Amino acid sequence: MTVDRPLPAEPTKPPRFRCLDLLRGLAIAAMILVNNPGSWAQVYPPLLHAEWHGFTPTDLVFPLFLFVVGGAMAFSLGRVAEKAPLDRPQQQQIHRKLLQRVLILFGLGLALNASTLLMRTWFEGAPLLWEKWRILGVLQRIALAYGASALLVLHCSRRAQAIAVAGLWLGYWALLSTTPLTPDGSIVGWVDRTLLGASHLYQLTLNQQTVAFDPEGLLSTLPAIGSTLAGYWAVQWLKTQPIKALTAWRLTGAGVGAIALGRLWDLALPLNKQLWTSSYALYAAGWSIVLLAGCYALTEIRRAHGISRPFEIFGMNAITAFVGSGLVGRLLNRTHIGSGPDAPSTYQWLYQTLFASWAGPMSGSLLFAIAMVLLWWLAMYGFYRRGWFLKV
Repeated sequence: MTVDRPLPAEPTKPPRFRCLDLLRGLAIAAMILVNNPGSWAQVYPPLLHAEWHGFTPTDLVFPLFLFVVGGAMAFSLGRVAEKAPLDRPQQQQIHRKLLQRVLILFGLGLALNASTLLMRTWFEGAPLLWEKWRILGVLQRIALAYGASALLVLHCSRRAQAIAVAGLWLGYWALLSTTPLTPDGSIVGWVDRTLLGASHLYQLTLNQQTVAFDPEGLLSTLPAIGSTLAGYWAVQWLKTQPIKALTAWRLTGAGVGAIALGRLWDLALPLNKQLWTSSYALYAAGWSIVLLAGCYALTEIRRAHGISRPFEIFGMNAITAFVGSGLVGRLLNRTHIGSGPDAPSTYQWLYQTLFASWAGPMSGSLLFAIAMVLLWWLAMYGFYRRGWFLKV
């Protein structure tokens, strides 16, 4: 999502596939859509995450993000990795740049989480409780998965990378088998509560009970490295192939194979986005590959740029759209229309007044989310027209 600039060792920026911007834009649009319903009590089931075990279309959004991050590495790191071994100063320069990107992404995630606490204090007069500052999150996972994947790309052969991912997925499966696959009983939750403290984790509600469990936890980030490298491998392979329909079909076949294997693995290790089980990582990677093949066919083979362009505009400023929509959503939820304890938040007022009042609660909730996507597209179109592209 944010790693498509070449590293210093690259003298020029290599050509890129428009399909990657299209796929990134689809992921961002989907993220804004599922994160901004008018009311969380009025959401169509496909637009919700599976409560625990299972898989919905919404559960594909985040691994698709990571897949695109990996795909972008095929351009920012691919040629560097394929060159002769770098000398020590070159390695240090690249490592500094990687570390800078990881720290900026992680810091943005921390700032986004801190904004929740700060807005509660500013707009609602609540005490500022830094002990409840959530440490992990989406951007933090992207930072860690990107950093680890980049090091593997730079210092390991393709075969060694594949062995590393297989080891991570199988080893993670073995770790999960040592404890119950529940939020409070799994080794994933135990590691986060032990190292970070329960108050610094996401408070997950399941079966009408709340437990400190972070869906972007430390241990569950390990299999997410494979989700990222899957994107790198897919795009690296595409770069070596002729631009024709057979290439898209071969990529689709690989994706369908991964989907089938993931479903088969589900019989032994349930698909679970919250735990990021190895079966889930493989299954989601398969769907991401299929979507990449579709985007490739649309932009590189059919050259249907008129259809793809709106999403590409989203993809060119992905980090701005993601962080901006998160901040605005928090702001709308913490400000109120009117005064008194019963005053609705600005978010609730907009939903009820502009959408639910005539479309009904469920359809109004969906229309509110679609409106948020359109508003952010207009903002990103303005950025695009002015040549503003925020990168990390």
